[in-house]
Order: sequence, then structure tokens, then C-alpha cells
Amino acid sequence: MEENKYLKISELNNYIKNIIDQDSFLYKVYLKGEISNFKNHTTGHLYFTLKDDTSRINAVMFAPNAALLNFVPEDGMNVLVEGRIRVYAPQGSYQIYVEKMTVDGLGALYIEYEKLKKKLASEGLFNPEHKKPIPKYPEKIGVITASTGAAVRDIMSTIKRRYPICQAILFPSLVQGKSAAPNIVEQIKKADSFGVDTIIVGRGGGSIEDLWAFNEEIVARAIYECQTPIISAVGHEIDWTIADFVADLRAPTPTGAAEMAVPTIIDTNNLIANYKIRLNKNIKSMINTKFITLRNFKNSFVLKNPMAIYEVKEQKYLNLMTTLKNNFLNIIGDKQRRFENLKMNYILQNPYQLIAPLQTKYDLLVNTLKLVNPLNILDKGYALVKKNNQVIKSSKELQIKDQIDIRFAHGTIKAEVQEIKKQNEKRNGVN
Repeated sequence: MEENKYLKISELNNYIKNIIDQDSFLYKVYLKGEISNFKNHTTGHLYFTLKDDTSRINAVMFAPNAALLNFVPEDGMNVLVEGRIRVYAPQGSYQIYVEKMTVDGLGALYIEYEKLKKKLASEGLFNPEHKKPIPKYPEKIGVITASTGAAVRDIMSTIKRRYPICQAILFPSLVQGKSAAPNIVEQIKKADSFGVDTIIVGRGGGSIEDLWAFNEEIVARAIYECQTPIISAVGHEIDWTIADFVADLRAPTPTGAAEMAVPTIIDTNNLIANYKIRLNKNIKSMINTKFITLRNFKNSFVLKNPMAIYEVKEQKYLNLMTTLKNNFLNIIGDKQRRFENLKMNYILQNPYQLIAPLQTKYDLLVNTLKLVNPLNILDKGYALVKKNNQVIKSSKELQIKDQIDIRFAHGTIKAEVQEIKKQNEKRNGVN
């Protein structure tokens, strides 16, 4: 039957897929082109179209390989890819499965430039607070550039023309090639220690490769660490290098850098003339102000009527004396009234009423003391015997010929012990 000669679309696509899958040439393909229709899927897979001037091919890069990229792909980027060609049978299309991808040519330098720019910016090397002001009237300017070429001629001639009293000192340096960056760093350090007021670092225009020395990290850090203000003047107005971002001031061209570094002698003379005019006006204004002050002082009422000062002071003195006298009399009157009130006080007029309770308490205490006074017993015929002011309580405390004092109720005698009689102590209960 004629119908058997017709194939299903899936059969044709699978047939073509088998042919391509068995072609060893397509196992490893190297392509270069421009990225378009780029999509970064949430899974991490990258989908894009790779094209040249006349053709295009679909491309996919799976997440494990995409994770190894050192740059972020985007539309318009020229890349070099390595991968295999396969057919996607359900859609009948073939595409390249990318295993490796790098930026092509100048794009690689651009990626490196952006990486360093981002790194230094995160460290604060571009921050405005680190920018040093450029001196308005420098005496010496250091110029770091090639010893020959348009850049050095433009800088030197511009400084001499605009501000001839300024000394321009050349610190010759390589400005392109592998040795340029270390040489630029060396000259920056030399100029920084030379005592110049401003440093101009730059060169004329060129390709990105020619200007690359001014994108090196060591040059950027040397500019940042330099104590002398630096003006960067690399290439043309459209060229921006890392050095431009780090420098204290960026000039669009080497000539522009010289114009920023020095004023013109004409402008300086005009400025001095303006200062002179302003100074004269200020001096005249000050003299006039002082003259008016002096005239007002001379015509013042006080100088024309000096006695007025005395009269005012005298009146003030009299007022103070009157106030003082009145205050003194008021204080005395107040004290006198208080004294009269105290004199009329009941206690002062009947003082006995204040001490009567105390007298009664005193008499009671005296009588109590009399009752407990040990000397009152002498009134009953007893005597108090002492030896050396010590009371004798027993005959055992005495010896023959001891001198003793015998105190009676009325009077005291001295005696000498002649005899000591001992009685029955147990019977009498005494010593």
C-alpha cells in the first residue's frame, strides 16, 4: 500500500537524531558567537541562542556546568563555547549542549575590569570621603607619563602657558605593556616623596589593551595610598579606567588635567585685583564705622555733662542708705516686739511655777539618799575604822602598833593598836 511510504514526524526526528548522535564530529564542537534571548532558569540551567551575522543555534547549559562559570552571561556578550550537538526529537530541532563557556576576546578583559572595579568599590577605594582636595595655587606639580608623546607635551605646555610660576617635574614611566604597571607604581611613590603639591598620572588615548596598565590593581592601590593629591588623565574623554575611579580627580584628557591642576595667570591676577578692591572697601568701611563711633562718643551726654554721672551715683547711694536705715529700724522694731512678748510670758512672771515640780522631786531624792547613807548609822553610836583609807572589817586585818583612823558621827580620832583580842568566831558569828 502506498500509505506505508509515509513516516510519522516522530519517526523522522528519531531517525535524524540517531544519525547525529552517531556522528563523532558532533561529539565535541567548538563555536563562537553572540548570546541572545538569554534565560537563567530557577533550576540553574541556562537557555540562550548563539548567533553570528547570518545564522543561529539554540544552546542549553545545565546547572552543574553553569555553576563553574566565573562571569554572568548576558545578551550581546561574545563567547567561546565547547559542547556537543544533539537533536531534541519532540520539537524536531537540534541544539548545542554547552559544557564550557568563556568570554571571547575583549570581553574577557571587560569581565576582569568589572570584577576589579566591584572589588575595590566594596573596599571603599572610590568613596568621596577619601578624595583629597587639589591645591588651587601649586608651586610644584609632578607629571607621571611617557617621556615622549603628545600627552607629556600637552601637559607641560598647558602648565607653562596657564601658570608659568609653577614648576612641572616629569617622572617618566612606561604607560603600556607588562612592565608598565610596576613602573607607574614606582614613579607614584617617588613623586609622593619628592614634595610636589599635585601629581598628574596619565597617557594619551589607545585601545583597551593599551590602557590596561591603568586598570591594574597595584596601580589603583598606589594611587589610593599616595599622600599627595592625584589627578588621573588616561586616554580620551570616553575612556574610563580603574585609576580614574581611585584618583582624587579625573580629567577627560591630559590637557584637561593640566587645566585642572593650575589656574591661569590672568585669572590669578584678576583675583588678586578683586581681593585688593574688596580689601580697600573693607578698610574704608571699618575706618568710617570707627569714625562714627568716635563722633557719637564725643557727642554723648555723659562727656558733655560729666557731673551727671556723679549725681546719678549720689542719688543711688542716698536711696540705698535710706533703704538700709529703714531695714535696720524694721529689724530692731521686730526684735523689740518679740522681747516685750517674752516679758509678758506667764513663765517669766511666775518662774517658781517652772521649778516647783523639780524642787519636790529634789527633796524626795535627798531624803532617799539620807536613808541609804551608810554614815547615818554612826548617829546610833557606831564608829568607822580605817587603815590607810581602807575600811577595816575584821580584827584580823590589824596588827599591834598599826595606826588607824576612827570616825564617829561627829569627829575623827587617830589611834594605835595596843592589843588584839580574839573571840569565839563560831559562837559570835563575827570575825
